[in-house]
Amino acid sequence: MNRQKTVGVLALQGDFEKHRKALERAGARALEVRTKDQLAQCDGLIIPGGESTTMLKLLDLEGLTGAVREFGAAKPIYGTCAGAILLAHQVTNPPQASLDLMDISVERNAYGRQIDSRIAKVPVKDGGEFEAVFIRAPIIRKVGEGVNVLASYAGDPVWVEEGRHMVTTFHPELTDDDRVHRKFIAKL
Repeated sequence: MNRQKTVGVLALQGDFEKHRKALERAGARALEVRTKDQLAQCDGLIIPGGESTTMLKLLDLEGLTGAVREFGAAKPIYGTCAGAILLAHQVTNPPQASLDLMDISVERNAYGRQIDSRIAKVPVKDGGEFEAVFIRAPIIRKVGEGVNVLASYAGDPVWVEEGRHMVTTFHPELTDDDRVHRKFIAKL
């Protein structure tokens, strides 16, 4: 009998509770991660939205930066919004450090201020569409050769994967559609 996969949700900032519920709907066991020991129990990790510079500070404060980097060298990580910024190779507007786990360049808050947040119908590469919630979202400005674009909005990639890792610049956890979370679970 196969054991149920455990997906950690980094629970330092952001709507980690909504990700937990989405994972459970999609068939995974969710674990809120605040320590290295909790991270070690996971088959995959979600880094939720929030504020990327604050998340970097909290990762450092909790001694998790190196542990998350090492985790990503062996296991899948999925980042939403600020999580996408943390996984990027290059970050602009303004430049900042990252975990540098995916060959993408991301511009922070590129759609505008909080008032410019939106909900849009986004076509998916393999057919169909889904509702995407963009909140002070970054834009993926450049993808490397090994990056697969799964969905775009207004000509820019908004859902990409590279090997075991995946990012969205929107928040699928804020809808009842669990296709993005199921796609990540399939990587475990």
